[in-house]
Amino acid sequence: MPAPTTTTEDAPERTADPAEKAPRARGRRRRVTDENGRRMPLWELALRYTLLLVMLALMIGPFLWQLSTSLKGPHENIFSSPPSFLPSDPTLHNYERVADTIPVWDYALNSLKVAAANVFTNCVGAALAGYALARLRYRGRKAATLVFILAMLVPVEGIIIAQFTTMRDLELNNTLIGVLLPGCISALNVLLMRNAFLNLPYEVEEAAFVDGANVWQRFFRIALPAVKGTLAVVAIFAFMGAWDDFLWPLIVLSDPDKFTLTIGLNYLHGTFANDERLVAAGTVIAVLPLIVLFACLQRYFFRGVGEGAVKG
Repeated sequence: MPAPTTTTEDAPERTADPAEKAPRARGRRRRVTDENGRRMPLWELALRYTLLLVMLALMIGPFLWQLSTSLKGPHENIFSSPPSFLPSDPTLHNYERVADTIPVWDYALNSLKVAAANVFTNCVGAALAGYALARLRYRGRKAATLVFILAMLVPVEGIIIAQFTTMRDLELNNTLIGVLLPGCISALNVLLMRNAFLNLPYEVEEAAFVDGANVWQRFFRIALPAVKGTLAVVAIFAFMGAWDDFLWPLIVLSDPDKFTLTIGLNYLHGTFANDERLVAAGTVIAVLPLIVLFACLQRYFFRGVGEGAVKG
């Protein structure tokens, strides 16, 4: 007599008991691997996190200390031993004193004008120059690339006198345009854009050329949208360079009404005495726009590392 057979429709579905899965789930541990897929020992993981915490403290520690000092009241000792990190009675009075001591918002507006114009000129000029160095074929392209590389090796202090005499001959001394003009296009930004365009597959632009697209259409519709991350990097570098610049505005500007923020904050240092709370509040005001800019562009900034990839 043949053995009875059961089909999948007749056989009852066996459900796993949750009590059987629980010990197995509790016993499973998540493996931590490195970039090569190798299981990382516990001591190596602890060492990496310790180094990261040390670097984090070194990077943001001074800024947090300045922020804490700017919030301390006039009767609180900022030189106590051991130092107290958190203010006992936080106050914003130091920021009001900065505005009463110097026209900080006028200086910030001047810096914002120069920095915004510097971002625009660097993004436009570096993108055009980088595309020309990477994609256009003409005689002397390698020599032009070499000139931009050599320009990065020249220190600013070595050409600052020539820049000053040029601005004087152009009658641009004591103007914000004179502050902007020497750094309106950076050699580093041009090379960054060149490398980003070189990473793009040339076949995509060849297909557009076959379809009848001219060089401007290929630049605006194909190449430029693919390098948004590098453009964000250029924008951040250009803004930081113009906002933090101290030496060149100090040389070219003489009218206090046209001072940038970095020069204006120098007046917070007295001749015979310094108020560290006042200086700390001015420093926080100067750093705050950079933090806001990076927070807005950080997604594009970190995406710029893998620029030029084509998704299938």
